Amino acid sequence: MRGPRPRGERGPLASFVLHTTLVAASLVSVFPVVWLVLTSLKPRDGWLSSEPRVFDSPSLDNYGRVLTETAFPSWLLNSVLVAGLTTVAGVFLAATTGYAISRFRFPGHRWVMWTLLVTQMFPVAVLIVPLYDLMAALRLLNRLPGLVVAYMTVAVPFCAWMMKGYFDAIPREIDQAGMVDGLGPFGAFARIVLPLARPGLAVTAFYCFMTAWGEIAYASVFMNEEERRTLGAGLQRFVGQHWSDWGLLTAAAVLIAVPAAAVFLLVQRHLVKGLTAGATTM
Repeated sequence: MRGPRPRGERGPLASFVLHTTLVAASLVSVFPVVWLVLTSLKPRDGWLSSEPRVFDSPSLDNYGRVLTETAFPSWLLNSVLVAGLTTVAGVFLAATTGYAISRFRFPGHRWVMWTLLVTQMFPVAVLIVPLYDLMAALRLLNRLPGLVVAYMTVAVPFCAWMMKGYFDAIPREIDQAGMVDGLGPFGAFARIVLPLARPGLAVTAFYCFMTAWGEIAYASVFMNEEERRTLGAGLQRFVGQHWSDWGLLTAAAVLIAVPAAAVFLLVQRHLVKGLTAGATTM
């Protein structure tokens, strides 16, 4: 007879159920993406057919129409500019704010921490009206810098808290050792602490980029001019009240997902380490 199973070892039935569940979950996760790509490859108006054809007469016609017959190139350029500026400015502000909160104790220190936390409690629908009034007063409506400022109000508070937790995990003695060697507070931050916080910076950059890349609400309200629209707001042009062009919509969605996937692949090795380090010390 077989002896007792070692602790932690799964039996055949448990392994079968586990792997079956994982395969089913993977199929459910991949299905929308596969269906999106297949729909984008159908010929013009091919998605209107009542016959359930999965991959019939694939064509790049939808992609050609998106790139040549619509304002998609302008939307793409606007989104790249907005996402790039949001990422650079967001990483800088989040890193400096998180470092200041982590290392220094100044009057209002606790209030700054609570302010960053409270700003995350308000939904976008509540913030649109006051932000719109502020942008109108500053004459930033229909301007890309105004959209960058709006996105940073969402990304910077969360990223500052995350960077604060990551800086807390770096011993203060490292900063002090740099100052003993002649570095000031800014020199120690730029030359010693930031290289050690590279995983946290990668997570912050990815979050700032995704906040600006796929956002729709702010872009739809603050950008009324056609040439100023970003990708998220531009997709609404393919959806009407009585009719929608799913061929153009799916092709544009695939084109939008490619840069996001590329950014994820660039920073994915730092994501897990940066998220866990920041989460366990906050």
